[in-house]
Amino acid sequence: MSFEYRVIPAPRRAEKYRGAKTTEDRFTRTIEGLMNEMAVDGWEYQRADSLPCEERRGLTGHTTVYQTILVFRRAVAEAATPVAVAPAPIVAAAPPVPAVKAAAAPTAPPAVPRVAPAEPAAAPAMVASKTEEPRLSGGPKLPPLKAD
Repeated sequence: MSFEYRVIPAPRRAEKYRGAKTTEDRFTRTIEGLMNEMAVDGWEYQRADSLPCEERRGLTGHTTVYQTILVFRRAVAEAATPVAVAPAPIVAAAPPVPAVKAAAAPTAPPAVPRVAPAEPAAAPAMVASKTEEPRLSGGPKLPPLKAD
């Protein structure tokens, strides 16, 4: 039998009830009402736990607080009848394939053309003259420098 679980936070405040005068009376009635609500849907109470939880405080700080939770479970309905698996169809064996004579293997491997490595592309040459600033060849022409 398998179960599914539900975890909810425990109430932090007691609700007001007629005839409940103390905090303990109000709190126990609050828990009792919560458990009865869950039981209507088939949930069975298991236990209460207090677990640590890290919270942020300010911009960079962290604090550990304890959260109290209530754990409930209920049985999961399993399939009543197993699913029948159809047997695999019987396949007749294929007739034997007649043997084919293999062609004579070539004596020499086929010729593969040799390819030389590609030449790296040459960087553009720097051209300088007395009246012009250095520039890349093929680029736009720059105006001459003025002498002060």
